[in-house]
Amino acid sequence: MRLADKLKLFEKQMVFMKWGSSEGYGRINYVGFDFLEFEIFDTDVLEYTDKIIINVQLILEVVIKGSDISRILAEYSASLPEHNKETEI
Repeated sequence: MRLADKLKLFEKQMVFMKWGSSEGYGRINYVGFDFLEFEIFDTDVLEYTDKIIINVQLILEVVIKGSDISRILAEYSASLPEHNKETEI
């Protein structure tokens, strides 16, 4: 199985990825035949900052699950505004 096929299973999920001489947390938005669209997550401001296209052959490491990813997801979820479910009469 090719790496692109395997990464297709993890579209729209937060991952940690190393490619070329860069690395970062982000979300895999789309996986094509020989490239993927990666949306970089800035852990300092807790928001997505850039979208980049990466050649699949440049990917060195992809971490799908782990304590760091869970921590970042928890911090991001805690920073989201709460939805007020109470209805005014």
